[in-house]
Amino acid sequence: MQSRLYSFLESLANVFIGFLVSVTANILVLPFFGFYPNLQEATSIGVIFTLISLARSYVLRRVFNRIRR
Repeated sequence: MQSRLYSFLESLANVFIGFLVSVTANILVLPFFGFYPNLQEATSIGVIFTLISLARSYVLRRVFNRIRR
């Protein structure tokens, strides 16, 4: 069973990679929908969704660890 700290660190690594993918996707995909974000805007959008993803990932991992007990 993972400690809470290890669960957090694993989630953080996973979400950081997701952040990089998100910023890239914002720049490449949003123009197809009429939005043309610059790097700062794409990064800001990525930060918001990254924080949401980090919280979601951590909570789900803790729930599944509790179920496994």
